[in-house]
Amino acid sequence: MGDFVLYKEDVERINKVLSHLLTESAAGHALLVHKDGYLLSQVGFTPNIDVTSLAALAAGSFASTRAIAHLIGETEFTVMFHQGAKENIHISMMDEDVILVLIFDDRTNLGMVKMAATHAKQKMGEVLEIVRNNHFQGLDEQLDADHGNYVQGRIDGMFNGQT
Repeated sequence: MGDFVLYKEDVERINKVLSHLLTESAAGHALLVHKDGYLLSQVGFTPNIDVTSLAALAAGSFASTRAIAHLIGETEFTVMFHQGAKENIHISMMDEDVILVLIFDDRTNLGMVKMAATHAKQKMGEVLEIVRNNHFQGLDEQLDADHGNYVQGRIDGMFNGQT
């Protein structure tokens, strides 16, 4: 899909999906990360975490996991889970460009997180589709048409409508 631009309204839509996800999953923090490693959005509170580094590392982890998947004959793994003593991380692909990172503790369980993340993937897909298509859909054609009308208008004006 490539690059896309996020406007304030897009971030608000994304954050609404992420907030609902946190409520459904009882996770503490959600990050939406571009596959290239930059943070798109974050919701929740987890003190003392460098979310910029976490975003980059999560994207890198998915890139290396893709290579592992190819070695065993898979196209790619779409979900990863890391369990720690205090915190757990669930990382999943939302689409070909976007990764979801959920941080949660023992107040919830992996099954709940996976179920909520699967539901959020559908909703986030709808939002990302709007982001990709809504802002610039038809813009190139509109710019070309405007330019053509402008040029034709200028030519008509110079020749007083005589061509």
